[in-house]
Amino acid sequence: MVALPDSILISAEEYLIWEPTQEQRYEYWDGEVIAMSGGTRNHNRVSLNFSKLLDDALADRSCEVYIVDVKVQVEPGEKYFYPDLVVTCDDRDDDPQFINFPCLIVEVLSPSTEAADRGKKFAAYRQSPTLQEYVLVQVAQPGVEVFRRNEQGKWVLSDYNLGDRLLLESVNVEIAIADLYRQVEFEAEATDNE
Repeated sequence: MVALPDSILISAEEYLIWEPTQEQRYEYWDGEVIAMSGGTRNHNRVSLNFSKLLDDALADRSCEVYIVDVKVQVEPGEKYFYPDLVVTCDDRDDDPQFINFPCLIVEVLSPSTEAADRGKKFAAYRQSPTLQEYVLVQVAQPGVEVFRRNEQGKWVLSDYNLGDRLLLESVNVEIAIADLYRQVEFEAEATDNE
């Protein structure tokens, strides 16, 4: 295992050489290396359900679904992120290390990542001209938020709940929200105990 360089900031070139040799995954934010934390069982189950539904629906198309261990290059030499799911339908995406032309990115939220997923990461992802939808999935309770780029280039938010069906316009796939939460156990609320 190669040790992290002594300096806090490293170049993108150093990161791209160093990071694949590590046991843990690290994102790269403007020269800073950020360790990725592990997820919960619910986080893992929602990610698995979403990826399976997308992969099955896109099996006969030229789109590819990747989970967890594939980086998205947001700004060359500046930002490399590991989304929970990323879909590309672009023939130009032929780099073995990362995706450059995503059309759909899904982040399954956790308390430690939610602020960054909603804030810094979404701000960076919006710079991708090919990204059409950014999906945030709750795991503490059922709920999905989809940000879609409209014809004017503005991002529009739509909310979905357990009984809803979600049409992912970027890949023309419809998913029942309930299917995303198959085998997910939510904690009983404190009011249930009173």
